[in-house]
Amino acid sequence: MSLVSRHLEENGIPTVIVANARDIVEHCGVARLLFTDFPLGSPCGEPGNAKMQREIVGMALDLLESASGARTTVEAPFKWSKGEAWKEKIFTKEQPWKDAVAEDEWIRKKELYRKLKSEGKV
Repeated sequence: MSLVSRHLEENGIPTVIVANARDIVEHCGVARLLFTDFPLGSPCGEPGNAKMQREIVGMALDLLESASGARTTVEAPFKWSKGEAWKEKIFTKEQPWKDAVAEDEWIRKKELYRKLKSEGKV
């Protein structure tokens, strides 16, 4: 979405990204970001919490109107109601959803990409 946002902005269409992968989205250089500190896949709020979702969409529209400069990031004030234990699975070296074979394959592909990139093929 970040790259689509940048393309739209370059063609005169203002955008706001609502996201929960702040580092990635900011790295892509979007014009306006509303960051929500929620588990991946839930940037607009908790499932079934229509009040929270409306407030987040409202904040995004306010940001569209009020952003004072390029690459503006605003952090939503909401907290995930079930706590922050989800972060322990995401922000650790261990990734319990990956087995050893998947990890080895990822490393192999990463090394291949680096090789191809150094040869100018990517």
